[in-house]
This record gives sequence, C-alpha cells and structure tokens, in this order.
Amino acid sequence: MTPRATYRLQFHRGFTFADATHIVPYLAALGISHVYASPIAAARAGSTHGYDGIDPTRINPELGGEVAFRAMVAALKERGLGLILDIVPNHMAAGWENAWWVDVLRHGPASRYAGFFDIDWQREDGKVLLPVLGKPLTDVLEAGELVRGDGTLRYHGHRFPLNEHAELGRQHYRLAWWRSAGDRINWRRFFEINDLVCLRQEDEVVFDATHALILRLHREGAIDGVRIDHIDGLTDPAAYCRKLRQRLGPHAYIVVEKILLGGETLPPSWSCDGTSGYDFMDEVSALQHDPAGEAPLTDAWAELSGRPADFAVEEQAARREMLDRSFGGQLEACVDAFHMVAQDDRTSADVTRPALRRVLVELLAHFPVYRIYGAGDADVAVLKRAGADARATIRRHDSWVLEHVLRWLGTGADSDARGRAVARFQQLSAPIAAKAVEDTAFYRYGRLLSRNDVGFDASRFADLPATFHARMARRLWMAPLSMLATATHDHKRGEDVRARLAVLSEIAPEWIAHLRRWLVWSAPLRGERMPVDADLAMLFQTIVGAWPLDLDPADDDGRAAFAERLAAWQQKALREAKLRSDWIDPDEAYEEAARTFVSRLIAGRAIPDLLEGIVAFVERIARAGAINSLAQLVLKLTAPGVPDIYQGTEFWDFSLVDPDNRRPVDFARAAASLRAPGGDWRAGAVKQRMVAALLALRSRMPEVFTRGAYEPIEVQGAQAEQFVAFARRLGSEVVVVAVPRLAYGMVGDLASLAISPEVLGGACLRPSFQPATLVDILDSREVRFDAARVPLTSLFGRRPVAVLFGSVSAQTQD
Repeated sequence: MTPRATYRLQFHRGFTFADATHIVPYLAALGISHVYASPIAAARAGSTHGYDGIDPTRINPELGGEVAFRAMVAALKERGLGLILDIVPNHMAAGWENAWWVDVLRHGPASRYAGFFDIDWQREDGKVLLPVLGKPLTDVLEAGELVRGDGTLRYHGHRFPLNEHAELGRQHYRLAWWRSAGDRINWRRFFEINDLVCLRQEDEVVFDATHALILRLHREGAIDGVRIDHIDGLTDPAAYCRKLRQRLGPHAYIVVEKILLGGETLPPSWSCDGTSGYDFMDEVSALQHDPAGEAPLTDAWAELSGRPADFAVEEQAARREMLDRSFGGQLEACVDAFHMVAQDDRTSADVTRPALRRVLVELLAHFPVYRIYGAGDADVAVLKRAGADARATIRRHDSWVLEHVLRWLGTGADSDARGRAVARFQQLSAPIAAKAVEDTAFYRYGRLLSRNDVGFDASRFADLPATFHARMARRLWMAPLSMLATATHDHKRGEDVRARLAVLSEIAPEWIAHLRRWLVWSAPLRGERMPVDADLAMLFQTIVGAWPLDLDPADDDGRAAFAERLAAWQQKALREAKLRSDWIDPDEAYEEAARTFVSRLIAGRAIPDLLEGIVAFVERIARAGAINSLAQLVLKLTAPGVPDIYQGTEFWDFSLVDPDNRRPVDFARAAASLRAPGGDWRAGAVKQRMVAALLALRSRMPEVFTRGAYEPIEVQGAQAEQFVAFARRLGSEVVVVAVPRLAYGMVGDLASLAISPEVLGGACLRPSFQPATLVDILDSREVRFDAARVPLTSLFGRRPVAVLFGSVSAQTQD
C-alpha cells in the first residue's frame, strides 16, 4: 500500500507500542495513511532514538516487544492504516550489549562475525582498537582501574570479554585513550562516534542476518515499507537498494535518507521511491526567503562576527579541520588503498603516500556533494568540479598526482585494489560532509539561521517561484512518491521557527539595526566580554524565531522554561561550532557565561526594556511567520510526493535541535482539539484543521496527487512574485493551490492571519483550464475560475492560503 501521508513517531521506553496503539484513532481521524516509525529493533537500554541497535533480529523489548508490536499493527489495520519502518543498515552499537561485537572482541578474526563489521585487520597488529579509556593505558593500569573477574574485564561502565589465560596484550582488542580515536581507530565508525561500528552490507551473509526481521515483517504483511537511514555510509548504496527491492518486492515503499546537493537527483537505478524529504524542506524554505535580504545580512554577519562572509569558505575550513581532528585514521586507510592502486599502475609507480595524502585532503576539502556512486555522467560532473577547485589550492608539483586520483575515481572498480580505494574515498567523503557542514559550519555561520538545517544548501539563500515550480516538476517526473518533510527528528530548528526567521530576510536593514541595538543594550549581562557578538547574534535570532506564541512575558515560570531550552540549544551550538567550546574540551567558563547571559536576559528579566523590545519585535513579525508556516504546510500537502508530518507538528512547531525536538507530544490535547476545533490562531488549531482538511482532500482525490500533472499558474500584478500558484490535474479533476510568500506587510486584521485586501490590489491568477466553479476545501466557498482572470481577492478571504477543487473540462484553454 503506497502511503498517502505519513506521521513520524519517535519510539522509546517513554513512548511504546502500547502508547502508539492508543493514538491510532486520532491519527486516522487526522487523515494519516501510515505511521512512520523510528527504529524498532533491539537497541541499547534506555535508547531514546533506536539508532544504537544491538540486535537487528528482534523487536526492542523496551518498546513492548513483538506482542505489543503485533497489537499496534492490528490496531492500525483495523483503521485502515499501514506502517513504514526506519531501518539502520549502516551501523550497530559497539558495546557489551551487542553479542556480535563481543564475539569479535573475544575471538578476533576467527569470530563468525568478524566479517560483519568494517574492521581493518591489517592495522593495530590484527587487533580491534577500543578508544574508551579516559587517560593513557599506562595511567589506567597504574591507577588500578581495570578490574578482572567472571571472564570479563571492566573499566568503569565498560565491559570486555577476557581470555583469563592470556595477558592483556594478548587479547584480540587493544584498549586506548579516547583522544587517540581519530588518528588510530582501525574500524569504521558512524561519523566520529566511538561506540557505533559500521556494518558491511555488501556481504550477502551480513545483509541476510541484519534484514531477517524486516523481511519477515513485510512478508507477513505487518509493514508496508522502509526508510533507510544514512544510505551514504554503505559501500554500494545502489546495489543495496536494488537488493532490498528484490527481497521486498515491487510494491514495497522504499525511501532513503539522502542529502541532495548542487542539483543532485536520486539515480533511477537505485530502484527506490525517493528520499525522506530533506530536499523538499530546503526547497520550500528557499522559496520563503527574500533575495533582497541576502547582501545586507551577509555583510552584517561578517562585520559583527569577524567570520567569513562566504559560507563556502567556512565550509572548506571545517572540512579540513574535521579531517585533521576526527578522521585521521580513516584518511590514512584511504591513502593506503590508493597507494596500492598506484603501485599496480605502471604510469604512477612514483606516486608517494605523502603526495597522495595531500591530494586526497584537497579533494575532500572541495568535494561538492556527499559522495559519488560509480554512476557515470553524474560522477564525471562531480569530479570535474572537485578537481578544478582542488587545482586552485593544491601544490603545483602535486597536480600530476591529482590527475591520477581523479582518473582512478572516475573509472571505478576495474580491479579489487581500485574498488577498495574508491569505496574508502566514498565512505570518507560522506561523513566529512556531514560533520563539516551540518555539525560544524552551520553552527559557525549565522547570516540567517533559517537557511542552516539538515539537507540545506546554505550557499543558496533564496529561490523565486519559477525555480520552485521547476523543482516540483522535476520531482513529479523523477520521484513522485518521495517524502515531503518540513520537520524531522534531525532538524536544527522547528518548521515554524524557520518560517518566522525567513521574515527577517524581508526587513533585513531593520533587523540588523535591532540586532546592533540589542548587542549594545546587553553589554551589562556579559562577563569579561563573554559571550562574543557572533554567538549573541545567533542567540538573538533563536530567541526571535522560537519565542512561543503563548508565552506571556510576565509568566515567570514560562520564561524560566524557555530559558532552559535556549541554554540547552546554546551549549550544543557552541560545542558543535568548535570555536570557543567543544565536546572534546568544553570551555566551562565560556559555557557558564553564555548560560548566565540567557538566564539573566530571559528568566531574570535583568534588563526589562531589552526583553520588552525583543518581545515587541517578535509580535511584529509573528503573524507573517505564521502565514509562512501555513503556506509551507499547504505546499507540503499538495506538491508532488508523500507528505510527512513529524509528531506534534500539526500544531505550531517552535522546537530547537534535539533533544528539544523530541519532547513528548500531548496527544490527548491533540485529539480533543480535532474533535472541537476553534480558538485563537495562536493556539495552533488552525494548523491542525488545515492538515485534516487537506489530507481529507488527498483521500478524496488520491489519483490527482499521485499521478496528476503539476501545472504552474501565472500570477499577474504588482505583487506577482509574492504568490505561488499551481494546479494538480488529472483528466477533469483539478486542485488549485495559491499561497503567499514574503508575507511581511500582507497582514491586515490584528486578530487574524487574513491578508489585507489592499495588499492584493489588482493581482490575479491566469489558469490554463476552461472556466469552472471550484470549492474552497477550507471553508466550502464556491469560487468561479475564469481563464481570463481570477482576482486574488476572491481567493484569500479569512485565510492566507487557498486550496480549491472540482471538475473542469479536460480541454486546455488556448
């Protein structure tokens, strides 16, 4: 069963299968067709996300195990709902709870699971390096912190299998100081996480063992498809996807978590239905930004922060830094692999390891996408761009080495040695991109934070309607069943935070003036010039974007709770940026100064005029932000693809980065709201009602949304660029969508989100179909559509968005 709309649920021991079973009636009433579940296989005790699996062959007992899972599935089926599972083929937890991993540590290369994990047995004398010690091994031994007994070796919270008849140096693993991990680790980690070990899915035995549960559940009809986590971590994503398609069959729904950059598309040869939707999140965000704001915001950021104005400069520096500090061991393995290729190639016998290392660093620093796949023309274009950029910074006498490496990468695996080298490069470039961009540069570059999120192209500030239409047409052609996301468990700020911050691009000079004034006003809250202006500029953006609509500035408890959320976000932001603090070496003094600043400003109201000024500014842009939010929602629910609603975001989503975006959802409140809609727009019910209405329309006209054409509708008038309109049409059935963009200044009545009629002026739509009378799904009004002219004033009444449906002549108007 192909999903009509999915609803993402985050399972953990605080929200189990039984809890999900209770909310099935609500999800059905909302109009959801499929629950989209976070990983459900057995994971570490207390896991809050399920990505640290310990046994992919059984369902997590903390979630209720197989019995509770079956009960949930039965409840879903009773209401006509299906289930999509998030699966994690790339990695498992590396710890005592993982029996496969422990067996490898016990038996070394002789373990039946030795080939399951991506371990380089040629390094560390054939042992598995375990960088878990809090200090060098000699110091740990002197302190007596290693404890033997019961066939195990214990080190604080860690346990390792122990051959009692062999000394420590003769075990199949080598304990090491955690700080040595980046340089020495001889197995592939998930990014730079020392307790997540990567799997070798290219091995048929590994694939069969790790997918037995998923294949069984699908065969039994319990699930309808899967979302594949971190597809770029696998050796051969295309072959993996094709194998999974073959095993699951042609009707299973298969999407991949894939970051698409620089015009990338998902290769059709992968045989999957699309991505998990980060690309759409980026596209709709870019549409809501004003290009006129880019230059002033860029200049102001560079001046205030002293950081680069160009994001590409920030990204390249972060890539080099991550290579040096976290991926030295993986880089050396890549160099070794290419050196073996060089020795086998008579034209490159003089290529040295140091030269290869320098060349690979330059390529990785300039790589424009996450990785290549051996996909012909697409790889050629990527390598051509990366090579051109690398030539500009490489040592001149290394140019000939670069040409060899580009040739080897471009011609793919025509030998075992070259295949290993290319795979090493591919599996290094992807984590470098993720850690350097998403987890470093995005926290260093504060021009406008609404353009910094997972899967976003920060170098692209804004898109015009024509670009958006082109992207949607391409989506319909290439991946009509791809997910459409606007919020995820990975997002750095909620969908409505981004929508509100986008308003700042429309009033850039005014925002910059406010920001400068607030930096001056807040000086008394700083201790010894801490925090610095750059960090405060990002903080003030976050306050403006995330200030809850229902937070009264006089509410002491509410302000204190918001301050705690901000402080948690700020600590993570500072550590991810790796400039003034770090996960490895936290600067506690700086972090405390930052926390104190937030606490005094928000919770303590230490400077009342400053706080009142911030809140007044939020009030000025909040309705424009809400209009952006509703426009974003309508686009997600009507554009080509399968809309995904992240848990709780059918109401306003002012969440910040995890764990804030994984807070419990009040489903009892949500169900009550759906049964008795009403109230002020600030409460969020207006968003929930819109979800229910549009999902009902998708249920009523499913073929229009799955197979219907995407037809841009011309907008005429002085405000033409401030609106986006299109039709989804199949035969005589049509759905017309019209939403605003750049909404600041459009709002009229202070008590509502209605667009002021004066703003609309004489603007109109020019549809291509024959005249017809359509019905507004949101308030059941009838609107006469004339191909000559449809005034926008007839569309935007009490609401700032319009979605109409009905029947028209199949003949197109000339």
